[in-house]
Amino acid sequence: MNKFIKTILVGAVAVGFTSCEDFLDRQPESSLIPETYFTDAALLEAYTQNFYGILPAHGVNYYTLGTFASDNGTDNQIGLDPDATYAPGVWLTPQRSGYWDFSGIRQVNFFFENVLPLYESNGITGEPALIEQSIGEAYFFRAWMYWERYKELGDFPIIENVLPDEKEPLLEASVRQPRNKVARFILADLDKAIAHLPVDSRKGKNGLNKACAQLFRARVALFEGTWLKYHKGTALVPGGPGWPGDASLLGSFDIDSEISYFLGEAISSSKPVADAVVNDLVENTDAPEGQNVAYESLNPYYTMFCDQDLNRYSEVLMFKSYLLSEQVRTQIQAQFQKNGGGSGWTRGMVNSFLMRNGLPIYAANSGYDPAWENQGVTATLQGRDSRIQIFTKGDNSIDTYSLVDGSPVYYRMGWLMDGDGSTKATTGYAIKKGKGYDYREAQANNLSVTGSITFRATEAMLIYMEAKFEKDGALDGTADSYWKALRRRAKVDENYSKTIAATIMSEEAKWDWGAYSAGSLVSPTLYNIRRERRHELMAEAQRMDDLRRWSALDQLISQPYQIEGIKYWGTVYNDPNSPLCMKRDNGSYLAPIVNETDGTGTMSAQAYSNYVRPYQITRQQNPVFDGLTFTRAHYLSPIGHDNFTRASTDGKVETSVIYQNPGWSTETGAAPTSF
Repeated sequence: MNKFIKTILVGAVAVGFTSCEDFLDRQPESSLIPETYFTDAALLEAYTQNFYGILPAHGVNYYTLGTFASDNGTDNQIGLDPDATYAPGVWLTPQRSGYWDFSGIRQVNFFFENVLPLYESNGITGEPALIEQSIGEAYFFRAWMYWERYKELGDFPIIENVLPDEKEPLLEASVRQPRNKVARFILADLDKAIAHLPVDSRKGKNGLNKACAQLFRARVALFEGTWLKYHKGTALVPGGPGWPGDASLLGSFDIDSEISYFLGEAISSSKPVADAVVNDLVENTDAPEGQNVAYESLNPYYTMFCDQDLNRYSEVLMFKSYLLSEQVRTQIQAQFQKNGGGSGWTRGMVNSFLMRNGLPIYAANSGYDPAWENQGVTATLQGRDSRIQIFTKGDNSIDTYSLVDGSPVYYRMGWLMDGDGSTKATTGYAIKKGKGYDYREAQANNLSVTGSITFRATEAMLIYMEAKFEKDGALDGTADSYWKALRRRAKVDENYSKTIAATIMSEEAKWDWGAYSAGSLVSPTLYNIRRERRHELMAEAQRMDDLRRWSALDQLISQPYQIEGIKYWGTVYNDPNSPLCMKRDNGSYLAPIVNETDGTGTMSAQAYSNYVRPYQITRQQNPVFDGLTFTRAHYLSPIGHDNFTRASTDGKVETSVIYQNPGWSTETGAAPTSF
């Protein structure tokens, strides 16, 4: 139950330097790299190429669903193990913190310190376009490193040069700057990246380009603008009551002006990216299976997420390729095509999807029948938004095709109760987004080469819609065109006004944490903009960031939440006489085991709910059995204890030049307090 902390690790480059966690532990790069290294464009490329590894991807040889499991631990989807975010008192201050790390930042600053003077004096030989690309990449990667730290820690030191190995300047540079300044610094770096990056990368869609930087810039601006808006009046914003930062660093800070600035930047940065794709969205044929037995695409929108080569998809701005011949591969298709993948959509996620007529399922004329849940997943999803239908494994979903005769191999719903943390379908709504059909590679040593999307242009459409409404309180013609295009592709009535008029926020609040901001329900229009974002970006690693920036977890403080999945009790799934009853691999009935005390249970008790409650199956090592809760300190991560003692002149926490995040203790192993 330790909180998982993502630490950015930058691997060794050709010249042999490696990363570590502290300035004082590092050997100066100047003693490792020849003076002439940065005079050659090809070596500049080798240097910046090393940083591509910090961008999100499926990983290599990991037995998971790759990026498609990144939203686990939210109201969208869950894994088998509960997240300590929702168990106050379990997530504790660590000894050290992976986010308080400057090794990668130092390496990029070393690049700038050597390259920029040579660039300005024409002292670099080689192809000019390669030089420009490398400089643009370096600015982008520094922005990304700051983004990873800023969104977890908020206030953070801004360091633009390589510091000497002396304590005084290191301490001076360690002072945390207000988060809005850090966000502005990231935007400034991305402006420089945009100026240097090409429209089309020489690496194709495996490399960064202008649109990637524009989209990322819009993402950062939206994050900060909405964070300031919805955390206003708390210690989580600069100058707020109880903010632990240095007021002298605020300058003429005005939070309302900052909110307007960042939302405006989100609008201006997202528009060119969105405009370039809105009339060229990848087609959704609505085919329930993405590929035929010859592995040809039956639905381009579906296969955009599971194809090997993503260059042909208009929305994909950048992706990571995997090649078996070079031992660069993943194991995600072994998960998708063999079991439940250790994840599952929540009942709340499924219930938030509209009927194709544009009405919520609770609306009088929606056409939805609650009795469908008794008939299984496929029946439950009938008549819905195409996205939840094509990206969810149903009762008759094809997992793959036989290598012997090409016959379909169907998904087995029994994975709801079979398997472990990497193979269960935790909620019964098994995830299909990202699942391919070619079993040849999945079978051969569990290897696959499914491309991993890094940036998708459609996100820009959603950013524009949200930022425009947040800033102006209304949508314009541009936002209108974006929204209608997304709904048309999802096979939903494009008249979103009809949806807004039928929206009852108290109903939506049952299923969607995004219905709230700072403990209060938002307007139906804003909620439906958030709904569209939730559905289009499902399983694309955006949900937790959204919930945090919206301050959409406050309600859990006083209202513990139970995650639910499919309806099980009293349905075809636990009826031995039904052809849809859950079965073992040998075809026999898979009887549920209800035992919450000794860890042998496979199903939550009917006394709790007719719906599967994954976190009420066992009490063992389960702090959220009685519901998911929250403390506001968890909106940010803690800084590890050792960083305070190292950032002081005498090794004492009390004299440290840095401060802890609100609610968190500086002492190792301490739980946060409310604020």
